[in-house]
Order: sequence, then structure tokens, then C-alpha cells
Amino acid sequence: MTTANAQFQPGSLVTARGREWIVLPSSSADTLYLRPLGAAEEDATVIHLPLERQPVRPATFPWPTIAQAGNHAASRLLRDALQLKLRSGAGPFRSFGNIAVEPRAYQLVPLLMALKQEIVRLLIADDVGIGKTIEAALIVRELLDRGEIRRLAVLCPPHLCEQWQRELKERFHIPTAIVRTSSAPRLERGLPAGQSIFDAYPFTVVSLDYIKSDRRRDEFQRACPECVIVDEAHTCTHSGQSRQQRYQLLKGLVETPDRHLILLTATPHSGDEDAFFNLLGLLKPEFRALKDLPQESRTALREDLARHFVQRRRPDIEEWQDNTIFPERLTAEITYTLTGAWGRLFSDVLEYARELVERGEGLGVRQQRMRWWAALALLRCVSSSPAAAVNALRTRLGQLDDASAVAEHDLDAIERLANERVMDGADDSLSTDDLEPAARTEDAERLDRLIAAAEKLSGPSNDPKLARLIAHLQDILRDGFQPVVFCRYIATAHYLAEHLRIAFKDATVQAVTGQLTASEREAAVEALGDAESRILVATDCLSEGINLQNLFTAVVHYDLSWNPTRHEQREGRVDRFGQKAREVRCALLYGEDNPVDGAVLHVILRKAENIRKELGVLVPLPDDQGKLTQALLNAVLLRTGGIGGRTRQMSLDFGEPAETLETAWSSARDKAARNRTLFAQRKLKPAEVLPEWQKSLAVLGGEDDVERFVRQAAAKLGVPLEPWRSHYKFHLPHCPSTIRERLEGEGFAGSLKIDFHQPPAPGAIFVHRTHPLVACLADYLLERTLDGRGADPSDADGLARAGALFTDVVATRTTVLLLRLRHQLTITRRAESRLLLCEEMVTYGLEGADDPIPLDETKARSLLDAQPLRNMPPALRDRHVQHALDSLPRWTPLLEELAHARARQLLDDHRRVREASDATGSYRVVPNLPVDVMGVFVLIPA
Repeated sequence: MTTANAQFQPGSLVTARGREWIVLPSSSADTLYLRPLGAAEEDATVIHLPLERQPVRPATFPWPTIAQAGNHAASRLLRDALQLKLRSGAGPFRSFGNIAVEPRAYQLVPLLMALKQEIVRLLIADDVGIGKTIEAALIVRELLDRGEIRRLAVLCPPHLCEQWQRELKERFHIPTAIVRTSSAPRLERGLPAGQSIFDAYPFTVVSLDYIKSDRRRDEFQRACPECVIVDEAHTCTHSGQSRQQRYQLLKGLVETPDRHLILLTATPHSGDEDAFFNLLGLLKPEFRALKDLPQESRTALREDLARHFVQRRRPDIEEWQDNTIFPERLTAEITYTLTGAWGRLFSDVLEYARELVERGEGLGVRQQRMRWWAALALLRCVSSSPAAAVNALRTRLGQLDDASAVAEHDLDAIERLANERVMDGADDSLSTDDLEPAARTEDAERLDRLIAAAEKLSGPSNDPKLARLIAHLQDILRDGFQPVVFCRYIATAHYLAEHLRIAFKDATVQAVTGQLTASEREAAVEALGDAESRILVATDCLSEGINLQNLFTAVVHYDLSWNPTRHEQREGRVDRFGQKAREVRCALLYGEDNPVDGAVLHVILRKAENIRKELGVLVPLPDDQGKLTQALLNAVLLRTGGIGGRTRQMSLDFGEPAETLETAWSSARDKAARNRTLFAQRKLKPAEVLPEWQKSLAVLGGEDDVERFVRQAAAKLGVPLEPWRSHYKFHLPHCPSTIRERLEGEGFAGSLKIDFHQPPAPGAIFVHRTHPLVACLADYLLERTLDGRGADPSDADGLARAGALFTDVVATRTTVLLLRLRHQLTITRRAESRLLLCEEMVTYGLEGADDPIPLDETKARSLLDAQPLRNMPPALRDRHVQHALDSLPRWTPLLEELAHARARQLLDDHRRVREASDATGSYRVVPNLPVDVMGVFVLIPA
């Protein structure tokens, strides 16, 4: 910008087109980017100076007048409106004015770690439910608002794309396009030749399965944004063809030295040493050497890794002075026995399954494996429900063929499909296929009899497992809990929902399975929010991707997963950051005399739980691509005898496979213990983070400030909030037309159910400081106040820019000034300078009349909340206000010194949180003068 236009520097005020504007960064000598004074960021416009009919002139902000005096409530409303409209805040974090979430202090640790790196390379490996998505998005939003990045790509498994899109839009105001096989052609349509999706759309959420192919990978690496988040990063190491492609993709991305990379995973180490150290190598190639270095040579690399790797467990959060972050998780085991017709059916199926495997001996490999999978599918389905058993018995598994020339890929295809539907997958790729596996390998009257027997067992009178579930749900519903029942198969989910609707006529029961698309699942879950009492029956399609903590407080594992990580994921949907309930209940349901449940429970699940209690972390199942679990179940399948009752089932004698798994568990436990020691890091302590967080809250306002403002603003406009259950209703049709039309343009109409705290009440909209409702109310009130009309009797919608009151909180006459400060922040890094505009509201107190003494800001701020003890006659009020207004010229040096002091403080804040000891770059902060005096309020001792 030229010297001639120095008065148009960012942050300065100008008059153009009959109103006042604030000059924004990116302005040049001929072109001004302007935001109307008191309006929102989206109202910004561009003015080309040579085309303006009237010259653009510097402007000064007018001081309050006697005509703008009003009552004390209107003055507090002015402060709240100005504070909540701040977007380019002057605190140490640039992004906090642009987010719709109030992060906990512990969630700032990854942000502070990232800001101490020149190029962000970070692995966030916090436990399930702690808030890795929020932590990563905070980093990205901060980099965007500092002007350090302009584009972002999130790489994630396909079933998480919608969740990422929703979180980034709703909480961080980052609109993204989803890129995967179904959406890419639509996004590419109309693009100029040679332009990539990633050039045209600055913010994308990309399916890893879509982008990993060689052709697409090369295009992505060419056009990849300068910042990338990788979710479920442990699935991108190089074991197996799919993971090899993902690993090559990320390996290519990190070869660009100035690309920011944030890796997220709850299971960084799944037992595969090579995979783990390859993951670390994405942060820095030299970290791979930690695998083979002797203990005494690792110190320097470990110290370096601690700056790039953060991993917290639930107990680690306790030191952050907030005991209400996570609920207490109470676990229980509930059992049933295989009695009556159900017990006879299970024994018949078990006997048939064993015979099926035995008859396969001597046949070809393909026939043997098909019979083995069919037997295992039968046991899994009959353990789940009669409906799943019937489906498995009716569905044929391939075509048995005695011909010697059988295509090998046919066997491979059968193995993959059967493994996906019968087993639960590896820890880095848990199965979400909830269709019942095929189990029919022959046409026989015996199978038809089994089907007929299973069909007769429907309902709690014949199904002891269902009856036990109903009894348990009666207990927890009576205690006020809202349960999610997880099962393995689609047929079981619908079977349970049908009978639970009969048993619980006063509750709303919904089944959600893989038959629904991701958006349909989300809609089905949200629809339960209006129910007073609700039961969700879900397959594992919901154990990842949709957070359930807003609506549910209990989890029931109706079907045991054969992988302990799945159980943690299920419970983590409910027991996670944002759960309002102080207690979450989890129950494990199994058959006391079910041999399959017994093997899984004792050899897999309980062993994992014991290690988790000992080490504090969940150690993944040490299974070699499912081979150990298959061997264990094979041993169960071939054990002689029927259902032997509780004594036999509780026996731990499962032969050699159990011993092999025990050895593998011990090895996994020892590795996890060593890694905890090896990668112990210098954690940021609460004392280093909490002051920054508290300072940001004071500058911008939190959830309580938002609630107070909206309630008071709505009441002032004659549309008071209507209490509704645990939240409110806001009746938009009764609002002034300006507010109504703008909110309708944002997609809001009619009566809105709103909540001011996260997570919101079921069915309510979370109203945060950046929500359109807050912006509309603040804009409307400020525009009617700052355009000169003021808060006179003829304008009931205006706010008070001046006032006086009698109070007992002061001992001498005290004046409180509401000030708006604007600063130009110049950041120079890597030979590039960026000019940013910072704004803040400051409450400035002066004690005394003739020679006033400045007050501490905290004290001054509290004075605006003082309550008047008695009415002050308007004439006396005006006399006190006029005396303060007459004093403003001689107080100007004090205000300018305050502006310079705040600029120095802002400079210190930014240096402290952003610059690493070896980072290059510089900061410069210049205050825009004169200071804007927004309000003048006089407090007189009562």
C-alpha cells in the first residue's frame, strides 16, 4: 500500500457510500477490502477507488452522546454484542473467534506443540473419545487464520467422510467437498482441462480407498494441498496390498518438505513393529532408526520425537483440573443359559457343524475350507439369534465342485468373503460387514429341520438370550439410562427391534444396520432425539463414524465381538468427550454354557481387559491375520461332547491354540510396556496451557456469555426464549423482519429448539458464539446503535452507549469505558510477510473524578455486571454521563498508552505460543489509533 494511502492501512476506519467501514488486509493502493462497521465478516465488500463517485475519506469513530444513554441492562448487552462479534481476536490464538466449540484445556496441547514447529508434523495418538478430531481441526483452523495455509485435505476411511465434513463445517466453519468414487465425477464436471479437483476445491475430505490407486495417487501428489490430516493413520503402513498403496501415498506426500501433516490414530502400535516405525518415519525419516538403535543411543531421537508425538490416556486428563470431562464407566457381565428348545437346537447345530468339518477330511482344500467356514458361520449365527441362524442355514456358500481344476482365485474369494462376514477383522481394519454369512453347503432334510426348529424359537419365551436382554433393559431404563444394543448381524438387529418394541411400548426403538447409507444412518439416529425413552439397536456399522454421546448413556454388547478393540470402539461411541451424563453403563451378554462364547471370553476378551487395567492402554489382539483366532475356534469346534454346562464352559482348557494365544498376549503386553517407556515424552503441563486458554475465554466469551446475550437480546426484541425441557424455544416468526429474513437465508425457520451447551439436548440446535443466530442478533442491535439512532425512547431496539447508576460495589465515583482496540499484526516467516487485523474489546476502569486511577481489567469488567440499588433520575444520570464525556479528551493519552501496552502484550503472546527456539521469523504489532470508545458508564456510590 502506498504512502499516499497510509490512512487506509488495515484496521483503519473510512467513510464510503454513506457509512463507516473497517479496512481489511489484502487492500492495495487502488482497491480496498472493507467490512461495514459493526457488521459480520460475510458482509465484507470490495471498493475500487478510481470508480467511486465520492472520494473515500478517513473516518473517526464518534464518542457516545447523552442521547445514547440508557439503562444498565442495555449497556451490558452492548458489551456482550461487541465481544461475541469478534472474529479476528487479539488473543494468543487467532482461530478462537472462528470456532463453534469450546475446547478443553488438554485439547490445546497438540495445538501448542504444532505452533512450536516451523512445518507441522504431528502424530496425535490419544485414546478413543478424547477428541482427536477437535485437536486436529484446531491446528488447521489456527494455520488458516494465521494465513500460513490456504488449502486442506483430510484423508480418511470412506465411512468417516461424512463425519469429517460435518465436524469441519459445524464446529470450525470449514466447508469441504467429499472426494470418493461416487462424488468425484460430479466434482470434476465442468472443470477446465488440466485442473484438478484439489485445485478447484480448497478444502476436501478424501476417501483413502479412492485416492490410493497409482493413477489417482500421482494426480493427488501433484495438486495436494499444503496441509493434510490423515485419520486412522495406522491403516496406512505397508503390510498387505491395500495398505502398501496407502503407505506409498503418504510417503510421497511427506517428501514435500514444507507440507504440514497431522496423523491421527487411537492405536499407533498394533503389534507390528515395522508398521509402527514406518508410521513414525512419516514424521521424520530418521525416527525409523529407533527400531534398531540400542537403548543408550536413543535419547536424542526420543527427545526429538517427543516434540512430534502426543499420546494421552483417560487417566492422563485428570491433572487438567476438570473432573467432569468424562463420565464414570460402570461395566457388568450378564449371562443366560442354553435351556429348553434353544439348548437342544444349539446342541444339534454344534453336532452338525462338527460332522460337517469331519466329512471334509480327505477332500480338496477348497471343499475343506468351505465346510470349515460354514460350520463356523453356523455357530456364530446360532449364538447371535434365531433370525441370523435361519438366514445362515438358508444361504448357500458357493458351489461345491469335485473337479480337480478349480480356479485358485475362487478359493481366495471365498476365503476373503467368509473371513469378512464370520471374523471381526484385524485391529487396523475391523470389519463392518454385518450381513449374515452363508452356511449351507448341501441340500439335506437335516438342515431343513434345523431351520424349522430355529424359526419356532422367536420371542423371549423361547429365546433365553433375548429374555435376559429385556430384563436388563428394564433395569437400566428404570434407572434413567438410554441404551444402545450392539449386535453382529442385520437379521439379529431387526429381530431384536421387533421384540423390543413389543416389550417396551413406551420407548422408541430403532434398528440401524449396514443396509442404510451413511446419511440414512445419521438421520435415523437423530430422529430418536425427540423420544423421551429410546433404544437403539445397531450393528457394528455404527461402532465407528457416528458419535452417540448426545443421545445415549448405556451400551449392551448383545453379541460378543471376537476382537477386543471392537468392544472399546462400541463403548467409545457413548463414553467420549461431550457426554453429559456422569455415569455410563456397559454390559457384556454371553451364554454361560456356550462353548464359543467361553473361548472368546476367556482367551481373548478377559485377557485384553486384564492387560488394559495393568498398563492403562488397550493392547490390540496379537493375531496373525486371524490365524490364532481361527485355530482357537477350530479347537472349540472339534471338541467332543455337547453343551457341558457351566463347569465345562468356564474351563480354560482350550488346548494348544489357547496356549499359543497366551504366549502371544504376553509378548504383546511386554512390547506395549517397553514402548510406553521408550516413547514417554515431556508433556506440556496444565500450568503452561491453562493461562492461554483462560485469556482467550476472557477476550471472546464462552458458552455462558452466549446464553446471557441471546436471552437478553431476545427479551429486548420482544421475543423472549421459551423454556422447553432442558433447553429453550426461539420463535423466529415473531422477530423483526431483518433478523427473520437473514436467518431464513441460513436455513432456519419457524420455532427453533436451541441449547447453549455442548452437547446440545436431543433435537436442539447448539447455539455458540459463531452461530448465525448470535451474529444476527448482535448485528441488528449494533447497527441500530452505531448508525446514530442510539438507545433513545423512540428506538427500543437500540443499546445504551452511555449510562450511570447507583451501586454499592464502588466507594468513589468510577467510570467504566468500553473500548474497541484494533491492531495490525505483521508476521514475517520464510521471507514472506502477512498482515493480519486483530480486534479486541477492553473494559477500562478509572477510579476517581479529577485524577483517576486505572483499575485492573478483571475488576473493571466485573463493574459492568454491578446491579443498580435504586433508580437514578434521568437528569442526574445525564449530568454524570456528560461529566465523563467532557473528560474523554484529557483521558486520551491514557487510552493511547493502553493501546500500546495491549499491542506489546499481543506481540508477547504470539511470540510465546508460535515461535520455536530455532524457528526463523519475526512479528510486529502496531495499534490503530485513536482508540474507539464504544461506551461510557459511570458508577456512583449508593
